[in-house]
Amino acid sequence: MQREGSFREMKRHVHYEKPSEKRARQKAEAVRRARKLARKRMQREGLLPPPKPRVPGVGGPGGGNRS
Repeated sequence: MQREGSFREMKRHVHYEKPSEKRARQKAEAVRRARKLARKRMQREGLLPPPKPRVPGVGGPGGGNRS
């Protein structure tokens, strides 16, 4: 369901979205998709290093032992 965008769609319908806000959101999403596609293309061509492998449980929000 998350891959299909069902949750995002439900959240969007909770409150009214002005047409100008909708256009701005759609444009931002399109820019994000284009950048991601360009980044992946550059990685395939060897112009950028491959992404670092993620290590579960290290770093990120809420991580670390604080005494």
